[in-house]
Amino acid sequence: MKKFDWIEHPSDIGFRAYGRDLAEAFENAALALFEVMVDTSKVDPKEKQDIELTAEDELALLYDWLDRLIYFHDSRNLLFSKFAVRIEKTREGLRLSARAWGEKFDPAKHPERTAVKAVTYHLMEVGEGKDGSYVQAVVDI
Repeated sequence: MKKFDWIEHPSDIGFRAYGRDLAEAFENAALALFEVMVDTSKVDPKEKQDIELTAEDELALLYDWLDRLIYFHDSRNLLFSKFAVRIEKTREGLRLSARAWGEKFDPAKHPERTAVKAVTYHLMEVGEGKDGSYVQAVVDI
């Protein structure tokens, strides 16, 4: 199964990520996010970052997940290339428990592709397909 596809957008960058389940689709969406920024094959999983989020629904959880990853990139200069996500339903909605592995941005090792300013709700989707789950997002560049 492929991890993600790029989707057409006139001014920003979009992707659709796939997984056997929703958690794996979230992992692949995170990978696509960082592929917008750099070649993730050059990002070594040296440091780990634990992430805990809660949201009222799947769209809000996807938004918060990608937004939190952008926060770690912008505030701590981190790039990630490996992800482990667990999503569970709660009385309040959904809870995401994740771990991301990566390293500090090094311009000599990680040539920049495109800077991501923010995630948007524009064209955002979460759904089920014949082979599992998918998520779709557009990021503001």
